Amino acid sequence: MPAHDLDPLDRKILAELQQDAGQSLDEIARKVGSSKTPVWNRIRKLRDAGVIGRQTVLLDPDALGLEACFFVLIRTSEHEADWQDRFLRSVRARPEVLEAHRLAGEIDYILKVRVQNARAYDVFYQALIRDVRIYNVTALLSMEEIKATTILPV
Repeated sequence: MPAHDLDPLDRKILAELQQDAGQSLDEIARKVGSSKTPVWNRIRKLRDAGVIGRQTVLLDPDALGLEACFFVLIRTSEHEADWQDRFLRSVRARPEVLEAHRLAGEIDYILKVRVQNARAYDVFYQALIRDVRIYNVTALLSMEEIKATTILPV
């Protein structure tokens, strides 16, 4: 479903779901100025179109003892498909990696890694470099999370 096919009611529904997907259909319908059945039908249509993906819950990393957030900048001198396959498998298999992006520019990849502390980061790092050869790794420790959201502008 192209973004231009979303009408204002679809956008209101999406905004409500992003705020709290655990709301009842009655609550969402009331907040968006509609009734339950049309809201349910639109949500189903948005799911079928792939606009709404899987639903999950957000956990507090500090409450789970995952107090250290590192942004890991990776440069590689290897750009062969085999290296990339091994690297991607390694990154995808590690639950500490919350996000991984391939970049344009001097840095090839950036990872967002959440662990208990610096020692746990080193365990992650040692395992990663055992899996694949990396030219340069820079780990940046986040001192303060200023903004973190999963809410997209709709």
